Amino acid sequence: MTGLLFRTSVLLGVIGMVLGIVMGIRQDFALAPAHAHLNLAGFVVPFLSALYYRAVPEAAEGVVAKIQAAAAIVGAILFPIGIAGVAVGDHDRFMPVVVSGSFIVLLGMLLFTFVVFQTSGATKQGAHK
Repeated sequence: MTGLLFRTSVLLGVIGMVLGIVMGIRQDFALAPAHAHLNLAGFVVPFLSALYYRAVPEAAEGVVAKIQAAAAIVGAILFPIGIAGVAVGDHDRFMPVVVSGSFIVLLGMLLFTFVVFQTSGATKQGAHK
């Protein structure tokens, strides 16, 4: 799972960078919100989760962590696609994608919060604060 998060995050990061370069070349920044959310939700969040799972291996063992990883990846793809669709003028078709993608991203973050609180607390024997 950690490897999947790392690989997916760097691929989405590359796509986000290419999108930014294309916007810069064209001097058309209509997709800037999609670019920003792709970089944040697609690269930063999954990469940081993978780093946490690598540093705290027991955190990656539970079913919640696996659901969190799936939600992070699915949300990181859907949310920017929806934003891009709305930005190019297809509001009615893509707004449900924006809404569902944003809620999936939020679900992933809430699950990650749960995992971190479960695995990083001072209640663990010998744990550092």
